Amino acid sequence: MARALSRPSPQKIEARSARAAPRRHGAAGAPQLDPLVHERVRLGIVSALAVNTSLTFPDVKKLLNTTDGNLSVHARKLEEAGYISCTKSFDGRIPKTEYSLTAAGRHALERYLNEMEHLIRAARHPRG
Repeated sequence: MARALSRPSPQKIEARSARAAPRRHGAAGAPQLDPLVHERVRLGIVSALAVNTSLTFPDVKKLLNTTDGNLSVHARKLEEAGYISCTKSFDGRIPKTEYSLTAAGRHALERYLNEMEHLIRAARHPRG
C-alpha cells in the first residue's frame, strides 16, 4: 500500500533549518556563515559576478560546470534574497538571461569572506 507524502509544517522546516545552520562553538564572537552564500554553486555565482559587471546564463553555466536546472534553482534563491538581479531580454528571437550582483549581494559576499578569513585565522592560530 502506497503512503501519501505530506509536507512538513513551517515550524518543522524552521527547526530543521536552525539545526542545519552553522553554530557558534563556544568561541566568543565566532561568525555564522550566510547559508545562502556558503553553498558551492551560489558562492560561485556571487564570486563570478563580483569580478564581472554581468554574466549571461550560458556564461555562468559554463564557468561553474553545472546544469541548467541546478543553476536556475540557485540563481533564483539568490535573486529572491536580493543578492543578484536577473534581466531577461531577447537577442533577435533568442531569449537572453543576464545576471548582475546587487549592492546587497556584494555586501553579503564581503561579510562571508571576512567570516571565512576569521575562521581560517582561528584554525591556524588556536587559543589554548
